[in-house]
Amino acid sequence: MIELKAEQPEDRWEVEALYDLCFAPGREALSSYRLREDVPPVSGLSQVARDTDGILAGAIRFWPVRIGEAGWPALLLGPVAVHPTHQGEGLGGALIRDSLAKAAERGWSRALLVGDAPYYVRFGFTPLCGVDMPPPTNPDRVLGLELVSEGWTDVRGQVLRWSGTQTPG
Repeated sequence: MIELKAEQPEDRWEVEALYDLCFAPGREALSSYRLREDVPPVSGLSQVARDTDGILAGAIRFWPVRIGEAGWPALLLGPVAVHPTHQGEGLGGALIRDSLAKAAERGWSRALLVGDAPYYVRFGFTPLCGVDMPPPTNPDRVLGLELVSEGWTDVRGQVLRWSGTQTPG
């Protein structure tokens, strides 16, 4: 049995070790990490999955970003990782679905990520047009999800670091 719960400050290093295990070296050089630097993950949406022995099985994080000159708030999903001993059990999907439902409940309108469309379309993500991640990012990998009807309507521009202290939700 796996339990999903909000990531706590004391989980940080264990989650980072999981990301190091699951992702290639140099992951922090990606442009999405520039948007995350010195910005805390969204409390309550970033989650960990632990087995009955308390061992970390998976984790997902969300970061606030803004888009374009209008500063539309959005959630940047990622990274999401599942320990190799738990891959293929649907845990990544459970983390994604549960945390996106919480995001909608907390008033977020939209989420985006940089990832593989064949995996993320099952959760409702589609390619975004007119929303640009900082280079070097393949625009075909920039995907978005509406958490409310028309959440991406008229939202255009560069994805920018979050500024300010308040986040929706």
